[in-house]
Formats: sequence, C-alpha cells, structure tokens
Amino acid sequence: MLLPIHYLALSALSGTSSDPGNASLHHVCKNYLNTTCVPFTPVLLTVPNIYHICSCFLFTVYPTISCSIAFSMGSSKETTTLHQPLLSKQQHGDILNDFERANYWSRLTFRWLNPVFEKGSHQRLELEHIPLVPTTETAEYSFALLQESLRKQKKEASPVLSRAIIHAIWKPLIINAFYAGLNTGSSYLGPFLITNFVELLSDRDANTRKNYGYILACLFFVAKTVETLSQRQWYFGARRIGILVRSSLMVSIYNKSLSIKNSGSSTGKIINLLDVDMERIGDFFWYIHGIWLLPFQIFLALAILYRSLGAAASLATLITTVLVMISNTPLANSQEKLNSKIMEAKDSRIKATAEALKSMRILKLHSWESAYLDKLLKLRDIERNYLKKYLYTCSAIAFLFWASPTLVSVAAFGVCILVQKPLTAGTVLSALATFRILQDPIYNLPELVSMMTQTKVSIDRIQAVMSENDQKKPSCTANRIQDENITIVIESGEYMWEADSSLNKTTLKIDRKIRIMRGEKVAVCGPVGSGKTSLLCSIIGEIPRITGAAGRVFGSRAYAPQSAWIQTGTVQENILFGKEMDRELYEEVLEACGLDTDVRQWGKGDLTVVGERGVNLSGGQKQRIQLARALYNGADVYLLDDPFSAVDAHTGAHLFKECLMGLMSSKTVVYVTHQLEFLRAADLVLVMKDGRIVQSGKYEDLISEDEGELAKQMAAHEQSLTQLAPTKNHRLSIARYSKKKIELDPIQPSYPMPISDLVDTSCEEERESGRVKWSVYHTFITSAYRGALVPVMLLCHILFQALQMGSNYWIAFASERERVSHQVTKVKLIGIFALLSAGSSAFILVRAVLLATIAIETAQQLFVRMMKRVFRAPLSFFDLTPSSRILNRCSTDQGIVDTDIPYRVAGLVFAVIQLLSIIILMSQVAWPVFIVFSIALAISAWYQNYYISTARELARMVGIRKAPILHHFSESIAGRATIRCFNQEERFFKKSLKLINDYSRITFHNSATMEWLSVRTNFLFNIVFFVLLVILVSLPRNAVDPSLAGLAVTYGLSLNVLQAWVIWNLCNVENKMISVERILQISNTPSEAPLVIKNCRPNENWPTKGTIEINNLHVKYRSDLPIVLKGISCVFPGGMKVGVVGRTGSGKSTLIQALFRVMEPSDGSIIIDGVDISLIGLHDLRSKLSIIPQDPTLFQGTVRTNLDPLQQYSDADIWEVLCKCHLEEIVKGDDRRLDAPVVEEGGNWSLGQRQLICLARALLMKRKILVLDEATASVDTATDNFIQRTIQQETGNSTVVTIAHRIPTVIDSDLVLVLEAGKILEFNSPRNLLGDNSSAFSKLVMEYWGRSKVNGEHKSYCS
Repeated sequence: MLLPIHYLALSALSGTSSDPGNASLHHVCKNYLNTTCVPFTPVLLTVPNIYHICSCFLFTVYPTISCSIAFSMGSSKETTTLHQPLLSKQQHGDILNDFERANYWSRLTFRWLNPVFEKGSHQRLELEHIPLVPTTETAEYSFALLQESLRKQKKEASPVLSRAIIHAIWKPLIINAFYAGLNTGSSYLGPFLITNFVELLSDRDANTRKNYGYILACLFFVAKTVETLSQRQWYFGARRIGILVRSSLMVSIYNKSLSIKNSGSSTGKIINLLDVDMERIGDFFWYIHGIWLLPFQIFLALAILYRSLGAAASLATLITTVLVMISNTPLANSQEKLNSKIMEAKDSRIKATAEALKSMRILKLHSWESAYLDKLLKLRDIERNYLKKYLYTCSAIAFLFWASPTLVSVAAFGVCILVQKPLTAGTVLSALATFRILQDPIYNLPELVSMMTQTKVSIDRIQAVMSENDQKKPSCTANRIQDENITIVIESGEYMWEADSSLNKTTLKIDRKIRIMRGEKVAVCGPVGSGKTSLLCSIIGEIPRITGAAGRVFGSRAYAPQSAWIQTGTVQENILFGKEMDRELYEEVLEACGLDTDVRQWGKGDLTVVGERGVNLSGGQKQRIQLARALYNGADVYLLDDPFSAVDAHTGAHLFKECLMGLMSSKTVVYVTHQLEFLRAADLVLVMKDGRIVQSGKYEDLISEDEGELAKQMAAHEQSLTQLAPTKNHRLSIARYSKKKIELDPIQPSYPMPISDLVDTSCEEERESGRVKWSVYHTFITSAYRGALVPVMLLCHILFQALQMGSNYWIAFASERERVSHQVTKVKLIGIFALLSAGSSAFILVRAVLLATIAIETAQQLFVRMMKRVFRAPLSFFDLTPSSRILNRCSTDQGIVDTDIPYRVAGLVFAVIQLLSIIILMSQVAWPVFIVFSIALAISAWYQNYYISTARELARMVGIRKAPILHHFSESIAGRATIRCFNQEERFFKKSLKLINDYSRITFHNSATMEWLSVRTNFLFNIVFFVLLVILVSLPRNAVDPSLAGLAVTYGLSLNVLQAWVIWNLCNVENKMISVERILQISNTPSEAPLVIKNCRPNENWPTKGTIEINNLHVKYRSDLPIVLKGISCVFPGGMKVGVVGRTGSGKSTLIQALFRVMEPSDGSIIIDGVDISLIGLHDLRSKLSIIPQDPTLFQGTVRTNLDPLQQYSDADIWEVLCKCHLEEIVKGDDRRLDAPVVEEGGNWSLGQRQLICLARALLMKRKILVLDEATASVDTATDNFIQRTIQQETGNSTVVTIAHRIPTVIDSDLVLVLEAGKILEFNSPRNLLGDNSSAFSKLVMEYWGRSKVNGEHKSYCS
C-alpha cells in the first residue's frame, strides 16, 4: 500500500497524540517587543569527518531547488533577531543558538545541527551541551507576543485566547503554509506523470523516445526532492510554532497562578493542563493547514483523474469520497466525545494520584494504601473503558482509511466500464496512485475536525484559568496617613473563603477599624476555628473580601504560615529566599532560630538539600527554617501564624526571646499563638471567637474581665498547669530559673545524622544511558496476553499487503489485456479486482482490531504494575522522590503508552513489511535496483546509528526537563501566599522562564534531529527511485512487462517517504520506548515487607491487651548511616497511657516509625501481645494500630469519606464521634451534613479543626493501641484539655502512646518515657519522676512551668 504524506498521523490510527497579565509584566513585554534588532553573521560549518563528506555529496544537487523554495528565509546572508533582555550575555556565552547563526542553506538541510551530533557521538549529552532555544521560541518572547496580542484584543472586546494565539503567530504560520502547499503540489506531480511514463514503457519504438524518458525521470526526481525538502520544513516549522505557543501558554498559566488567590483550580488540574492540554495545542499546528489543504488536495486529485479516466469516473470518485467522509464523520464525532471523556477521567485520576502521593505517609500508617489503590484503579477503569471505545473507534476509522482507495477505485473503474471508457495500464496506475493520495483528505477531515474540537476544549480549559479574577494585593506603599507610626490598618469588613450559597456564614467579620503602631507586638489567640489564620490572611489580602475596605500595610512584610512551606533546595536557599548573603546577619538569624546546632550536625551544613515540602525535616525544623526566612528578610511587618506550635517548650521559649523580643524588637509583629504564656509580652491582644474579634486590649485589662473570653481560655490554661503541681523544692528551682532570666541552653539538633545523605538524590532525576534495553521491548510486547496476538496481527498485515499488491497488479495487467486482445471480460476484470480488494480490507480490519486490543491490555498491565509498586514502595522512596516525577510517569508517559507507542511499534513493523514488498517488486522488474537499494540502506543505517546516540539522550531529557516545570508550578501554587507576601513573584517568574526555556531547547533540538535524519534518508531513496526510472528507460522494451514496471513505479513514488518512515520511526520508537523505560523504572522500585504473610498471621482479635515490649531496639535510617535509636529496651503495659518526651531530635518520632515498621530495626525487636511485629505482614500490623499524626491530613471528598474511607461504619457511629470531638455543630452548620465537601488538603477547615477530625477518625476505629504524635500542637489549651479528656474516656482499655511538647499533655500518663540522643534516660510514672528533682523529666516540667508562670512579664524575656 502506498503511504500518504501524513503517514505519521496514520500510524497512531488517528490517535490524538484572559487576563493579559499584570501591569509590571506589561512593561516587560512592551520593552521586549520594542527591543532593537541586530544582525549577526552566519557561520559556515566544517566537514571534518566522513559524515560531513557524505552530507556534501548528498546535497550537491540541491542548490538551484533550495534557492527557489527558501525565499522566505530571505535573500540576504544576514538575519535579524531580537535581544533577550531577561537573559544575560553570560547565559548565552559560546553556546549561542546555531540555528540563528545558520544561513538559509544550512537551515534547509539542517546542517546547523552537526555540532550537536558531533558532541553526542562522543559523549553523553547533558543540558549544557544543547544550544539555547532560538529567540523567537523563548518563553520571554512568546509570552510577550501573546500578551501584546491579548492587549490589542482587549481594546476591541473581551479577549478570546484562540484568536490571540493566531494573531500572535500569523507570520510563521504563513511561511509554514507556503511549505505545506508546496509539498502538496509536488506530491501530486508523481501520479500526474505516471501515465506518460507507462505509455513510454509500452511504446515499442523506444530508441527515439529515450531522451523523453530521461527527462521524465529527472522531473520525477525534482518533484520528489522538492516534496522532501518542503515537507521537512513544513513539519519542523509546525513544531517551532507549537513550541512558541506552548511556552507562551505555560508562562501565562504560571503568571496567573501566582496572581490569583483562593483559586478554584486544583494543583492536579494545573498539572494536567501543562502535561496534556499544552502538548495537544502544540501538536495542533501539525494539522492546522488541513483546513485549506483538504479542498486543494481533492481538487488536484480530481484534475488528475479527469485527465486519466474522464469526467464520469471523476464524478464517481468525488461522490464516493464524499460518502466515505460522511460515513467517517459520526466516527470522528464519537472519537471527539470519547476523547473529552478520557480527559475528564484522566483529570480525576491524576488529581487522586497527586493527593495520594502527598498523603502517602498517612495512608500507610492507617493501612489504607490498598483501599486507596483500589480507588485509583477504579478511576483508571473508567478511563480505560473510554479508552477502549476510543481505540476501537480509531480501528474503524483506520479501516475506512485503508479501505477507501479500494472503495473509490472500484466505483471509478466500474463507472469507466459502464461508460465504455478505455482503460490502459498507464491510466489505471495513475488513477491508483491518485486514489491512494486521496486517503489523506478522506482520513484527515474527520481527524482535523476532531483535533480542532479537542484543541478548542484545551484552549477553553486554559482560558477558564486565565480568566479567573485577580484580587488586588493590599498596598505596601500606600499613601502614608497622618500618623507616621501606624504600620497596619485593619478596616471593618466581612471575609469568606468559599462563596457557597449553602453556607450563608462569613469566615471572618471585623466590626471596627484597628490601627497597629510601629514596633508593637500584637498577639492573636482564640479556640480552634475562631478565625485567627483568616485574620492574618485578611491583612495580607489572601482571603476574598465580601464587604468593607481593604486593609493597608505600610512597609515591607514577611509571613510565616501555620503549615510551613519549604522549597526543594538547600537550607540556605530557603532562608535567603532570593536575598543577597549577609554572613553576619545570616549567622545571627541561624542562632536566634536555634538552627546553628542543626547546621553543624548536617553533613553539608546549610548547603544540605531538603526534599519536596521538607519531607525529611521535623515539624520543628520546618517551622524554624521558615521563621529564619522571615527574619532574614528584614521586613518592617512580621505576620507569624502559630510559630511555636511545632517545637518543644525549651525551643519555644528560645524562639520567643531571641526572635520576637530580640531581632524583631523594633519591628511590628502580629503573631497567632495557642501558648497563652506568650500573651503577657504583647502590646495588644486580640481574642477571637466564631470569626469575630470579641476582645482587644492590653493583656492585664483583658484578663481582669472575669467573664471575658481570654479569662476563660486562661482558666483552661491554668487548669492544665495545676496538673504539674510542683513541689516546694521545684518552686525554689523555678525562682532561681527566673533570676537567670531564662538563660536557655543551646537547642539540640533535630537530626543526629546528616540528612543531606537522605535527600541529595532528589535534586536530579536518574537517567538511563545508552540504548533502550531489549528487556524493555520484551516486557512491552509480552505484556498483553504474553504476546500471543502479535504473530496473528503480523500475518494479517502480510496477507493484506499481498492481496493489495495483487489487486493492483491485476487491474493494470487485465485492463491492458482487455483493451488489446479482449482476453479478459469486463465483469471478470472488475469482479476479481473487487474480490481481492475486499479480502485485503477484511484483513486490515482484523489487524486494526487486534492492534487496539493489544494496545489497551498493554497499557493497563503497565499502569497497574507501576501503581501497585508505587503504593508498595517504602516511605523513604517518597521522601527522596518528588511527587511531580511520579506524576509525570502517570500522566505524560502513561498517555504515550495508552495511545502512541503500540501504534508506533506496529506502524514500524508494518512499514518494514511494505518496504520489503516494494523492494522485492522493484527487484523483479530491474534487479540492479537491489544493489543500489542495499547501498542506500547501508548509508541510512549508518546515519541512523550516528543519529540515535544524540536523539536518544534528547528524548530522555524531554521527560526529565518537564518534571522540574511541573514541580516548580505545584510548589509555587502551594506557597503563593508566601511568595506574594515577600514580593518574590518576579524571581519565581524568572525561574519559570528558565525552566520552560530549558524544556523548549530540548524539544526544539529533539524535533530538529528527526528532520535532520529524514531529509537525508529521503534523499537517499529518491536516488534509488531515480535509478529505477533510469534503468527502466534504458532497458529494451521487450525485457520488462509495462504493467509490472508501471506498478513498480507507482509503489516507488512512496519509497522515499516509506523508507524515511522506517528509519525515522526506528529511532522514534526507541525514543518513545523511553516512556516505557521510565514506567518500568518506577515499577522496579523495591517494596516494603509483604502486606500479609499467610503462614504467620495473628489472631483476628489480636492485640487483646495492647502490651508493647521493646527489646534492645536499634534503628538507622539507612544501612550506611549512623544509628538513631541505640539499644532501647522497655515495656508499655497493656491499657496504660504512656507519654514519650524529650528534646527535639531525641528519637521520639523514630520510635513511632519503628512501631509502625516505617523503618525496620537493624537489631532488636518490638513484641505486641507476644507477637514479634517483624514476623507478620504490614497490613496485619498497621490495621490494628491507630495514629493521630502531627500534620493532620484530610482528603478531597466529604466529611464522611474522611472519617470512614473504607465505609465500615454507620452514620450513627460517625455522628457519635463527631459529638465527642465537638464537631457536631460545625458539620450540622452545612445543609449537606456528612456529605459536606472537604476541598483539596482540607483547605476549607482550620488546622485545629482538621486535627479534631483526625481524632474523630481514630476514635471511630476503636483500636487497642493508639499513638498521638504531637497531635495537639496546633490547638489551643482548652481544646488540648478537651482532647485529653476525650481520649481518657474513650480509650479506657487501650494502650495510648503520646508524644508531646506540652508537658500537661503527658502529665496524666501512667508512665513517662524520657529519650535523649536515641537512648532512654528515664522510664517511670510521672509522680516518681517528679519526686526526684534531678530527673530529666522533672527538669522539663520545671522548664515548662517556669516559662508559663514565671516569665510572664515583658521584661523577663529581654536581656
């Protein structure tokens, strides 16, 4: 079968492989576009090796042709380009883009890529080896271009993104259209000339017409050469336009994501926009010219048919073509709808996957990973069902594509016979060649409509995000009011996080104006969910304002959110946050935040790399790092949201003294706190309840109001302190403690081991090198039904090829016999032709269905294997691997496996079969062609080997360079409040530009290398075709059958495209197989211990007592790292309440991780009720334990699904625990009750409320062993007391292990375990330990009491 020009599209079986910006960016864009143009001199490339000699030889015949078709590149040797003002000259260096320096001849033949190939042939390519992306494809230029276009539209009407894109790229689009038209016209010249050539071969008076034959051969060669060159420029130009548009949209989405507040677009949706929609829009420019090319192609085809077969046959062809197109249209519509469904299903799956990856720790600790995996697999099943329908629809479209020449040719030849139109071998073969070219418009019309619809859907999705309204940032440079000492003005007004009609309740209501003076310390306190965080967000403008005027901040600001936001990078980068290094200030900040000892302990000091979201840092470390970031910023106003919650009493006192009362002493500070002992030092105290400020004033005034809210909170605080009941000796110690003005000891480091060893690997993604291993191909091919259907599919294609070539030969041979000697009747002629054609069509249908079946099963097997291994991976894997890296596999790579790779692999095999059949046919006609073909094939193979080493590494880098973009986007979205508050938008924006440019430079050169190879291999086989024509002209006329020779020429027309497709796709398949390789990388991740060990399962009701025996327990994070827990031995009796205390980094959390087998012991054991937990499965262990974590984790869904994700409990049980946790009224406040929504990461609940939901979740499970890991760190004292009482009442017979920084939280425990540096210091009852003044626990109590009771006066904190 002859291949059309758009064979690439066919190979996938039609697989579908605003706000104009803020004011500051407006000036950047305007200046950028108005930059002065400067010329540069083209540099001629040297030809030092054999490859270059071959290239020179290959292109010596091109000059006259290239000059005519490259006029759009300009006649001058000088080319203009724009400066890049956002990139320094140093960034360009010696690596200035070779494309921009190349002359038009070098661009036409892609010789400008030679240096890259030269480098790639000698060493593994890295990013620094790849030249910069051309100026016109840079993120800066493309973004400026799009914004300028949007601004012009805004003057006329509301901006339409699609129109703005077209307006921005119209110039390169016109140049690309010229190449597309030139390619189409030259491709039809071959079928036009076949009639003349076959008539020449049929003419027995050959000697007089040989010169005419050579002229025809030269015309064929020139036409194929022009077709080759114009096609390569067309395809590469389309890729360049795609890169430009994709870059501009990526930057626009990032810019919008940074500027909008409380966006309705989830991180998962943004990631899918970047991963899928952007690529689709970029790919659309391969198809855009089909809008006008389709009628042009049909017109040319009908003109040739009119010349060959006459008007009647041409009309029959047109009618049949229209009918086939019409029959294709419902399939295309169905395909488009299914594709939209696939996108929706993929959105849901990616969103759920992202949430699972973020919450993997809690999923594993609760033993929910299997249930959540099942949920993901169900979402995948929904996607798979749509995918199955989509691919089978594609099979039907593919069948129509391959069968359409048969249908059209039967109709046309049938009409010719009916109207008595004489058929000759020349006219028949010319018609057959034309029919095959007609495959393009028949196939491309529905695909074009489908692609346009899909692209519109993607553009609409992007425009929806870009159209979200920005909220104005509260002014930091507002006109000063009369009193220069005022730094913050909070205006009266109402604020609401969600504008939900079912919730007619504002989140925050400020009744009167509040002025905060320069240097004042303002404390904000109140119970859980009272609106403290919302108040801070109203000051920095991060919460939507319903009524009232915006607040004002006079001076620079720094913000430390309640949930610490830590970037991937070094500790130093997190603290400096874009500011220059001031070593003296930096050291002072480290010391004030208690980070100096941590830094000294880490292997690389402050250059230690922290992983994604600071996963390898303790909660206290994350809090102190972000506090250091705020301090180092040197702002005028500090907004601190509960900065002491995640640290112990000792560290909290140190931070308050050294930071708030030290380095911030002259600054304005608004701090939220649940530690009421820190209120005395405030100049102003704001007491909140139910979203309102119910009290404000001096601490002494407020506390004197017996019925006031603060007095009630202090009463609860005093009640918790009375539990400590210090003895007389303790009081004397406390007095001495006070006299020393709290001279605090240095803070102990949070990690005794160098965490850099743990996280350095997260910086750069591991990349395979060399060829893709055969094991990857084998795994891919045998994934579906062990490869059993593959031979059947290949047999179908071989039979299709044989029958199709037979039918074509029959119609050419028999028509000549019928015309000359009437040896064949017309009925027999058309009957046998129709029968052979129908047989070939049947085999192609079976082949298409088998291919779809194999593709569906292969994709599913690879996905399930990958996701199972991800969910079975140890938690250390997620600590070291950014979630964006895994998401990239689940979205981009899986998408390629779903709809691309199977068709590329199959397309390659089918093309090889077709190529061999054509060569066999040509060799039958003229055997010397086989020699020329062998030479051309050898050179092509050499080119392919030269090409693949470079192309393979570029393809690998495409995936690797996209992951940082996704990571930067998701990280920036998570921390955009902090970024805006620190006025760091420009720095983050520039980083996004750099990452997008890095990705674009890889995709640009990756696309160009494909064209470099194609233009060379195409030319080689143009020569083979030319040699065939010359031989046929030179041979005696009686030496060859004209029909067979004409058939060989007909098939030879597609030889260059077909052979280039084989070589190109051979390389491209390997490049695409990198996606399979990347999926298998994740699939080969080591697993945790088995979930269930069948021959070693505990009893159904285990544990019955809850006794925990720890014997000589040694734990280390990795085999090559120091021991963290050093020989711990103790027993937690069943039913007892055990408190675990110690300095930050003493090993408390590590002990809990060992209990849940997050880390396996290197020595020793943990035995629960006589069962060694290391001998049983992880599910059997973790499903019997319960934990309330330090970081409360909620999942997107409803209140019900968060409390009971496995749907094991009744509504009555759920309401019971909600009542016990004081959440009943909050849930009933929403009409949807238990079905009230919980947004991504529980963002519509306060941190304290999330903690109460986690408590309710634990109580609902009623486990025999309950662990509280700093579970009350984010709640007020009254709520803490309530939680402790609830736990006491509801877990009477359970073993409760409590880790806490607040001493009152553990003072009622039956036993207290004191850890230090991974060893047990003390283990006894609190009463016995308090009885010994020298005990470590006694000292901790004294310290806490001293901080809470003695140092209440402001001056007590000041040196």
